[in-house]
This record gives sequence, structure tokens and C-alpha cells, in this order.
Amino acid sequence: MPAFDDSDFGVPVQQIKSKDLSRVKSSESNGHSFGHSYGSSLPIPGEDGMTNSIEVPATRSSIADASPYMHQLSLSPSQRDRRASRNSFGASLPIPRSKRQSRLSSVVSAEGRTGKSVRPGMPPIQPTREILASQVQDMSSEKVRAAKDMAFVFDIDGVLVHGDRLIPEGKRVLEILNGDNELAIKIPHIFLTNGSGKPEQARVEQLSKILQQPISIEQFIQSHTPMRALSEYYDTVLVVGGEGYRCREVAEAYGFENIVVPNDILAWDPTIAPYRKFTEEERRTSRPRDFSKMNIDAIMVFSDSRDYATDMQIIVDLLRSENGRLHTMAKDPVSQRIPIYFSQGDLLCPTEHPYPRMSQGTFRIGLEAMYKALTGEDLERVVYGKPELATYKYADEVIASWMEIIHNDEKLPANIYMVGDNPASDIIGGNMYGWNTCLVRTGVFQGGENDENNPANFGVFANVLEAVKAAVKKELGQEFRFEWKDEHVNPLLQKGTASAVAVE
Repeated sequence: MPAFDDSDFGVPVQQIKSKDLSRVKSSESNGHSFGHSYGSSLPIPGEDGMTNSIEVPATRSSIADASPYMHQLSLSPSQRDRRASRNSFGASLPIPRSKRQSRLSSVVSAEGRTGKSVRPGMPPIQPTREILASQVQDMSSEKVRAAKDMAFVFDIDGVLVHGDRLIPEGKRVLEILNGDNELAIKIPHIFLTNGSGKPEQARVEQLSKILQQPISIEQFIQSHTPMRALSEYYDTVLVVGGEGYRCREVAEAYGFENIVVPNDILAWDPTIAPYRKFTEEERRTSRPRDFSKMNIDAIMVFSDSRDYATDMQIIVDLLRSENGRLHTMAKDPVSQRIPIYFSQGDLLCPTEHPYPRMSQGTFRIGLEAMYKALTGEDLERVVYGKPELATYKYADEVIASWMEIIHNDEKLPANIYMVGDNPASDIIGGNMYGWNTCLVRTGVFQGGENDENNPANFGVFANVLEAVKAAVKKELGQEFRFEWKDEHVNPLLQKGTASAVAVE
């Protein structure tokens, strides 16, 4: 897939060196105001002439929004007026510029990796169904064009699954889009989730098993997938969240050179979190270093914290330190503060519990409130994930790439449908990006006819199957059949002909 051009983003994009991000002004971002302009330099490890990422203007302020959630007594009455910060990272969000590396074995089926046996020196056997489908598609060229000019973008949790439990309609939807329809055609679809915490391949394998349908890593975007671009900006990073050391694996796969996790710090100095019981197993698997003699360049919250108290203590220590060096305290908490990135901002996430559970957004707001209570300053931070513009720009690349894989036609379909359960991320993001949005009642949203603040523009549906059927009928006709039957098109299986068996 070709690289992004500056014209693709609708805003003038400067070529910024990794050590000179301070020239990016929040007031320059797509005509919106993103808070203060940042005038002084922020030293960031990296090489000049970086070409593998592009910075997308942020669509929400980089300044913390903790104030509405805080009791006024927690604020110092004599706090100084906030002065301009040297940190300019909130004005734009880097995403990968080039096409993701092709993975020939990236398609995963419910049983595991796919693969068909071949006959040495002979052409592959073409199944009867593929021959018949080709004939049907030749006779229905107008419908075929329409099918290739639409695409679906699915949220996962609350739409297709609840945790590890299948939502039955989700399986049927993927069967239809993978070819169980009257044209036997694959209708493009990708998965765009604010879920996180595992390498993409592991998550795809898990999802494939639950949905009992083949899914490719090339169709899949987690909240932290676009954050791979940050590996070009920072050398030493603290990675927070997720189970065990899975997020370390994610960061390693993204190309980060020197990765620190909270357990590494605890193994070096257990007193940093006095209420945490640090086990011998955790100590054995950690990678302690002398963090009083090295600087951490940035903080990456990749997934939900499994230990709020410890993670918040370490993060606050770093944010108040001198340029990311533990066991130090900065005289100015703003000018020496290191950047912090969050992979998504959802307050709630649907799980197997009857009511949605707190997600990364609540962790972030709590951290923002603590930081302001301790320093009197608003925390400047970056939030990826839906509904951030950068996530949708990256989704465009993935959709076009998937079109090339399944239809040998690298283009962006004209009619894109976002199916989600969270009005505050799925729906508002799709609406702002010009997609058709479908809100389902199987996850976070349990309201009335539509969400009052962020209404879905295509409608509200009982489940994902109803949403997909409505969209397909709109694009391909009300009489479109959501099932393929050989007997409808195979003359050998029709009445009055000699009995025969189709080769599959």
C-alpha cells in the first residue's frame, strides 16, 4: 500500500524532526483549539529525517479534564496560573506512515492457522462453489460493484463478544460477510477496538476461536496498534497495564528498544509501593536496573491497570521527577515533566458482568486528579483510540489494504458502516469521520430510541446482525438473500437432473 501523502489529511503538515516537536502548535491543528501553544523544545530520543510515521492533528485537548470530577477542597487556593508547557506532544498523534508488513500466514481460523494441501506440479483444485460463485457474480455485476463499495468496521466487546463469551449474532454476521450470501462474495470488514493488552496475533487467534470464523491480523486494530509509530520517538519507556508481561511483548513487537514495566521498578526498590506484596515469582521474572541512574523518556499506558495503587504511584513519581529519573523531585513539575500516552479513553467497558466495568478512562481521570491535587497543575497527556482522528486515519489504511487482499483492488469503499455499542467512542468517532454509524443494544448502550448526546446516524439496532442486514439491504437491495445455496445455481443439484455430488 502506498504511504500517506500530506494532502490525505486536509491540513498543512510540516516535516518535523523527532528532536524538534516543539514547533507543532495546538492552534495549527485543523482549525481547532487544543489548549495552549507550546513554545520550547522537548528533547526526544530519535534519529533526524524520520520517515516511517506521520503526525495527525489531535481532535481533543491535551489538557487534563479532571477538574469536573474533583472536590474543590483538593485544589490549592494559591496555585499559580498555568504557564505554557514545553511539551508539545499533545498537538499531534503519530501513527505509522507506511503499510504494515505483509504476513502471509496471518489468517487464523477457529481451529488454528489455515492452509490447504496442494498437488506438486499441478494447479490447485478449484472448488465447485468458487466456479459457481464466479458465474453468479459475472451475471450480477452491479450488485458486485455495490458489495465492493461498502465496508463494515466492528467494535468487538459488546458487539461481537462479551469477554470470552460469544454473542450469537456476531458469528452469523461474519459468516454472511465471508461469503454466505447470494453472491458468495466477501464484503470488506475490519475490527476496530479500544481493547488492548495483548499482541495483535494473540488477540486475533482468541477472537477467531470465539467467533468460529477466520480472521486476519490485517483486519485488526487494537487501541495501541497505531502507537507503534512512537517507537521512533522514544528509547526508554515505561509500559503500564495488561496481564503479566503481555504489554512488554507488545512494546517489543512495536520496536521499542528499552522497555520498563512496574515490576522492574518494584524489584529494584520495593519501598516505592509500600502496600504492594511483591512475590518471589514476580521478582524472578522482572528486569531490575538502577533507575536512579537512568532517565525514562515517556510513559505508555497500553491497557487497563491491574494494580491501580502501584501503577499510579510509579507514574506520579515519574511525572514529578527530573526528566524521568526516579528518586528525584523536579523543582518545576511542568518544565521537567515527561510525556504520558494512553491507548484509549473509554470510561466503561462491557464484560460478562451484568453492568459495564471501569476502563482505562477512569484510571486516567483518577491520575489527572491526583496530579493536579499534588502539583496544582493540569496534566498534559495524549489519548489514542476511538474517537481520536488518528485512529480513523489508520483505519482507512487498513480497510484499503484489506480490499487489496480480498478483491485485488486497493481503494477505500465509499460506504463505510461503523457498528458499535458505546456512543461516547464508537458513535461519536464514526459520526465525526463521516461514516454511517449503527448503535447496538448488546453492550454499553441500554438507553431509549437513540443516544441523546451522540445519536447513531444510521440507526439503533437490537444486535449486530440486524444492523448489518439493514446496511446491506440499503446498498444491495431489499431482496438481497443472506444465504448461499448450491441448489439455486448448480444445475446438477436441481430437480429433474441426474443425481450428482458437487466437489467442495
